Amino acid sequence: MSFALHGQAVSGGIAIGRAHLVSHAQFEVSQYQLRERDVAGELLRFDKAVAVAGAELDALRKDASAPGAPAELSAFIDVHAMILADPALTDEVRELIRERRCNAEWAVVQQMQQVVDQFNEFEDAYLRERQQDIVQVVERVLKVLQGKPRKLSRRKTIATDDDLIVVANDLSPADTIQFKNLKIGGFVTDLGGSTSHTAIVARSLAIPAVVGMQHARPLIQDDDLLIIDGTRGVLIVDPDIGVLEEYRLRKTELELERSKLKRLVTSRARTLDGIDVELHANIELPQDTVRVKDVGADGVGLFRTEYLFMNRDEVPDEDEQFEAYRSVVKALGGKPLTLRTLDIGADKDARALRDRAGNRGAPNPALGLRAIRFCLAEPQLFLEQLRAVLRASHYGKIRLLIPMLAHAREIEQTLALIELAKTQLRETRHKFDDTIEIGGMIEIPAAALALGPFLRRLDFLSIGTNDLIQYTLALDRTDGSVAHLYDPLHPAVLRLISQTIQSAQRVDMPVAVCGEMAGDPKMTKLLLGMGLREFSMHPAQLLEVKHQVMMSDTAQLATRVIKILKLDEPDRISEQLEKL
Repeated sequence: MSFALHGQAVSGGIAIGRAHLVSHAQFEVSQYQLRERDVAGELLRFDKAVAVAGAELDALRKDASAPGAPAELSAFIDVHAMILADPALTDEVRELIRERRCNAEWAVVQQMQQVVDQFNEFEDAYLRERQQDIVQVVERVLKVLQGKPRKLSRRKTIATDDDLIVVANDLSPADTIQFKNLKIGGFVTDLGGSTSHTAIVARSLAIPAVVGMQHARPLIQDDDLLIIDGTRGVLIVDPDIGVLEEYRLRKTELELERSKLKRLVTSRARTLDGIDVELHANIELPQDTVRVKDVGADGVGLFRTEYLFMNRDEVPDEDEQFEAYRSVVKALGGKPLTLRTLDIGADKDARALRDRAGNRGAPNPALGLRAIRFCLAEPQLFLEQLRAVLRASHYGKIRLLIPMLAHAREIEQTLALIELAKTQLRETRHKFDDTIEIGGMIEIPAAALALGPFLRRLDFLSIGTNDLIQYTLALDRTDGSVAHLYDPLHPAVLRLISQTIQSAQRVDMPVAVCGEMAGDPKMTKLLLGMGLREFSMHPAQLLEVKHQVMMSDTAQLATRVIKILKLDEPDRISEQLEKL
């Protein structure tokens, strides 16, 4: 019987294929009593299971650092490794086995439930969301104890030419590592939101995905024929011939359109009324420059340097950072590179920095000691990075971008440390660009509403829409329970963005948008109408945005966008946006 389900569209496109249900460990385990002499053996069995799970994560971490793997995976796996090593989980399980003389499976599940209950009591939405990571880690240990390794079967790639549609209650970062070697057509999960692990990986791999389906997995069986409409957030199970043919045609048309977009690689991003627009790429690692060149980006508008610090036990020293930054700017062949300084904290965890101020389990990490706040609290660490960036600036055009600025004194302190880094380099006779441009990210409403110090003391601005939306709407963008409230078309968000662009233009200061909105082709004309002339996005999104730019008339858009910004209801804004 054919039926349709609706969820949240997080990665566009159409996928047609056979359902592959990802099996998960069953948490309804039996309890049985051990003899006293068997307790030591049970403890050993549990320790071995933890060691095997740790080894699996280590192996996955190596795969995650390989070329072609989404950079975000390393950070996710890091979190799971941290949970696995947490005594609050493992030591308490051992204590349960000793005290109650119970089997390890039952002890693991009991302790998991206790920890999850504790997380449910947290007021902070981000911390509550982390309970799902705990469940996934426990599930991995439980699978080892049960002798049922959690792997995706390869049988579909042998038995049929159909793509695999992965269907699960939720997917961990570890699961996604296995997708590289399988013919994956799309993802469907009951849980998750626009910033969940599945959503991030799906967009990185350009695979259609619908999440937050609630109860899709129990209704679907292995080998069911599925259609995923990743643009509309629709899943169709066992479609009839007419619907199937319609979607096959639409899929072919989409693939043809994507193929045509490749012709735009060498074209200039110029509007119909002759306005040149700069389209830059966001990257995480030096090897990402290959994709930057493939799409003909005008440069790198955001290099997230924190990824150099993740997935390792030691902080990269000045020379290692310098080599990484130099390799990127040289690979760009004269095109500009904007390096964002260390943005660690909140959902970005680094083992090497775990004992430092920004990673001490603050009650609300998204509002705590993160990004520039962390760097100013760790001046020696910050100076090391600044010296590395400055040294690399001798080999190409580098701009330095400071994240999460809100106060004038933070700008002054940052500029003072940059001058100190320059002085230190002069003393050691290192060459650098003494006129390197310094910019600030506008991602806190306070910054957008009080731009004076930014306009007077900095050289350029970059609007980080992901955090700006989060902080303006007072919601955690990683929390699936409030994902439906994460709305880039909220009038308050749009007015903050527009005001920032206009304020920068009045003093002739360059301003860019580097958040998710920049890479959304549905937002391109709106941002152009606001006056934006510099976008930065994931390389996979650049050509489609370029196509929108080349189909736009900025003079006409400016008049129409003024009217849109006067609206105060997102639904009406969305209606008018479709008419642009």
